[in-house]
Formats: sequence, structure tokens, C-alpha cells
Amino acid sequence: MTVRLDHVGVNVRDLPAQTIWYQEAFGLRTVFEFTLEGPGLSAVVLEHPHGWRIELLARSGSAPGLRAPDPLTAALTEGYGHFAVTTPELDPVYAALVAHGAGEAMKPGPSPEPGIRMAWVTDPEGNLIELIEKNAE
Repeated sequence: MTVRLDHVGVNVRDLPAQTIWYQEAFGLRTVFEFTLEGPGLSAVVLEHPHGWRIELLARSGSAPGLRAPDPLTAALTEGYGHFAVTTPELDPVYAALVAHGAGEAMKPGPSPEPGIRMAWVTDPEGNLIELIEKNAE
């Protein structure tokens, strides 16, 4: 079987604000937008130049769900808890995201995976994002 991950869906409260934040913070561009009038669902698909995608979804009447302050707390709730991106330069990416308004969930440090470093931030609505530095020296 040949499969590959297409995108990660993130439910958000403020679709326009989150769209701008993800575009600016990660250098994403909008590739597709849609609205389903019946259920009141709007979405934007954003894509990074390397091909990975995030779909931001907002629905009228939504309520905040898990807003864990860190990955260990998130693991106390079953279901999706975060998405992760890789970078060859963890410290400057972490600093740039924090400067752009990301919350600091876990500062850069060693990962449980040998030879890998990681850090965690949150988007402006509190969704966890893992940053992974592969090929760390």
C-alpha cells in the first residue's frame, strides 16, 4: 500500500486571524477555500513551499476543546493533540515563532528520540505545534 500524509486539520475559532497567523508564521499560501452553508463550516487549505498542508476549519457555534499547555498534559486526553514540523535549525525557528506571537509550551531541548532536538509552541488559539530538529549535531 502506498500512502502519504496529505494535510492536518486544525479547528479554529477565528478563521481569518488564524489564516493570517499561519501564513506569516510558516510562510504558507492559500491554495483552496470553501464554505458549507448548511452546517456553517468554512475552511482554508494552506500549503508550505515544501508541500505540506494545513486545513483550518471554523464552524458557527464551535466551543474550545483541549487547550493543553504542554505535550504531557495533552497526552491525558485521547484523540489528536498536536501536529509536528521538522527544521534543520530549531533555535531560530522557535525564536521566530515566539516573536510572531506563538506561545512557549516547551523550550528547545533533547527529544526522547536519540540525536533529535525538539521544542513546542502554541498558535494564538492554544493549539500545540511540535518543532523537531533532525540531524542535530
